[in-house]
Amino acid sequence: MHPRITNKSTQTRDVRRFSFESAGVLALLNEYSGFAVRPAHYIAFAERKLARPVPTIYHFRRCLMNPLSDSSSPFTAFVGIDWADTKHDVCVQAANSNQREFTCFPHQTNCIEEWASRMHSRFGGTIAIALELAKGPIVYALQKYDFFVLFPINPSTLAKYREAFKPSCAKDDPSDAALALDLLLRHADRFRPLKPQSMAMRTLLTLVEQRRELIGDKTRFTNRLCNTLKQYYPQALEWFEQRDTALFCDFISRWPTLVDAKRARTSTLKAFFNKHNARRTKIVETRIASIKSAMSLTLDKAVVTPYRLQALVLIDQLRITLQAIDRFDEEIALVAPTLADYALFSELPGAGPSLAPRLLVAFGEQRERFANAGELQRYSGVAPVTERSGKKCWVHWRWQCPTFLRQTFVEWAGQTINKSAWAGAYYRHQRAKGSTYQAAVRALAFKWIRILYRCWQTRTPYDEARYLDALRRRQSSLFTLLTPSS
Repeated sequence: MHPRITNKSTQTRDVRRFSFESAGVLALLNEYSGFAVRPAHYIAFAERKLARPVPTIYHFRRCLMNPLSDSSSPFTAFVGIDWADTKHDVCVQAANSNQREFTCFPHQTNCIEEWASRMHSRFGGTIAIALELAKGPIVYALQKYDFFVLFPINPSTLAKYREAFKPSCAKDDPSDAALALDLLLRHADRFRPLKPQSMAMRTLLTLVEQRRELIGDKTRFTNRLCNTLKQYYPQALEWFEQRDTALFCDFISRWPTLVDAKRARTSTLKAFFNKHNARRTKIVETRIASIKSAMSLTLDKAVVTPYRLQALVLIDQLRITLQAIDRFDEEIALVAPTLADYALFSELPGAGPSLAPRLLVAFGEQRERFANAGELQRYSGVAPVTERSGKKCWVHWRWQCPTFLRQTFVEWAGQTINKSAWAGAYYRHQRAKGSTYQAAVRALAFKWIRILYRCWQTRTPYDEARYLDALRRRQSSLFTLLTPSS
């Protein structure tokens, strides 16, 4: 016979190693419990012999030591918040007490202010708050008060914690607030308080994130515009290789159909291209000749009329997006140089005015945040995950990570392939081993993070010649890739 429950668990290597405690340590009330649920570790490893009477959950919890709720805790109270757009459910527990209270307040500025004042006047001192956000309206509102210390909890962590004791997937906002509070009390060493960086760094972080979203919008509008033009006006895509430019937008706005373009005079077309700094005579003449000799894909007005209108609408959206990106670039160019560490990243190969600020905010200014480069590699999602269970071993990329951070490192690593000698050689070596482009670039980003972490910690700008000399002294296999074989 097979045991009901085995003690084999699939372990995932992550930023923080988890100690696999007995399930009883995490025992909570659930929908099956009533008032006398046996600790889970007893049920899981029960044997065919008489067992000692098992105390109830309430008695077990009174015997448990809570790291944050003892007399040495710097907090006077602990709060778990389940946030929402319109209201916030709250679970409150005073220090040195097991009693919990539940309340709810609307997401309105005056209500948040009233609740915060009431908490401070009641408990005084510093209050710890656990919630599923590291940023957002409720976080910004609570950060105004110096007597609140916020502990962000990953939403997936709270969801798995809930599932552990509610297999039926029952969910309720007040109970989620209580679970967040329970996680903070029982596993305080797993969570770090939210420490805001300087105003300039936080401003730059939001700017680069919003700019990247605009780049995504630009890509979507361009793809939709190309698909629209393919329906009735495919020649325009042949005449212009770059479709996310003011030249392309102005051309389609002025001549939205092939019939309109063919009616234009040659002198008018030349003046248009000269005005947009397209002054290469051969290219302009070839383009004009193609316009005059082009044949319409269709003249059916049922096709041309709606797609023409859609193309003009998409052009307007694309033009506004391009202007917005320029405005963000101007603001980023003003904020980034004011930060002390900007010089460390602005001179990196392939960084430029777009990726240098993103690399700056990726590392930030809190150098104690990561104990070593490995933590940053895992946190950013660049390092893969290894799962082992019995004879099974599976390596895959990380599913839970800040995707924007991983995107920053991967995009920049791709830019260094043709700008750094060793980076290009390493990338080509990875491809020769059979790695895909994305896998090879992630591997390159993995190595770059180790280098940049050291430069960041020591405040030393990266020097390509110095790094190559270090590879030569260590007789690194990477240096042999740069040396032509005799």
